[in-house]
Amino acid sequence: IVIYFSDNGPNGRRWNGGLRGIKGSLDDGGTRSVFNIRWPGRIKNGHRISQNASAVDLLPTLAATAGIKLNSPRPLDGKNLSPLLFGEVSDWPDRYLFGSKGWGRRREGKLHYTVRSQRYRYSNNGELYDVTTDPGQTVNIAGQHPAVVKKLKAAGDEYLAQVTPIQGQPDTRPIPVGVASVTHLPARDGKGTGGVSWSSRHPNCSFFTRWTTPEQSMAWPVEVDRGGDYEVIVHYTCPENDIGSTLELSAGATKVSAVLTEPFEPPLLGADHDRVPRQESYYKDFKPLTLGMIHLPAGPTQLTLRALRVPGKSVADIRRITLRRKP
Repeated sequence: IVIYFSDNGPNGRRWNGGLRGIKGSLDDGGTRSVFNIRWPGRIKNGHRISQNASAVDLLPTLAATAGIKLNSPRPLDGKNLSPLLFGEVSDWPDRYLFGSKGWGRRREGKLHYTVRSQRYRYSNNGELYDVTTDPGQTVNIAGQHPAVVKKLKAAGDEYLAQVTPIQGQPDTRPIPVGVASVTHLPARDGKGTGGVSWSSRHPNCSFFTRWTTPEQSMAWPVEVDRGGDYEVIVHYTCPENDIGSTLELSAGATKVSAVLTEPFEPPLLGADHDRVPRQESYYKDFKPLTLGMIHLPAGPTQLTLRALRVPGKSVADIRRITLRRKP
């Protein structure tokens, strides 16, 4: 089974197929995604599913097609779409897909939410659109369909009551280490201290930068699934005038360190070609530096990267740490 799946919504005002909204909005233009799936001999070529579906359907659908029984301790929001993929059903019950945002930007004391049915998109700002005849959401028809508004609002309010206690709360879950033989710890999952920060407030492609003193550090909370020895690799960039810093990764009293001796200062990719400067971080290549082997016992711990010695004006920019479990 091969899937081609895109992120949701363009990250700027650009072509969007006539849909309203961009990334970060709850309109169709900010939430709809391209999705193609190929399974020769099982899914007919050219078969199209018009029913409402969501990324939350991937888990139950792929588990069902792979013959894997799910024993989730919590109810799943997703639906098994395999009957639609195989063309086994023509009558599929309507369903609601919910979206919300806010994280402090609240509307009338509540998070902003939308409810998407097969035909309508309702927003708790009082707007209702028939997205089958008006995909660009240009005409608010809430006044013409009060019964539909009432029904979708009730469903949205129930959804909001379920997610409000957890929306915007800090994510304190540790990162699993050792489940696979290789674990990547990107900058976006870590936290800098003392002025070390992401290269952009948007974390996806960001790297740690503004690292200049031994007092600064960056840390990743982890949960080691399989205790053992792990090779530590730091992916960095550093100008030639600043080489010579000693990098140390610690987990409690266990430490491993190495001196950064090779400069690597590539350009940011795309910065000279975008017509509109991006808000998210531009990307660049990073060079691997092996610090050595560290022993990590099973259980929770915190991995902290710091510089013991800084001979130049800065230490390095850090994209990620890679841990390779020794067999």
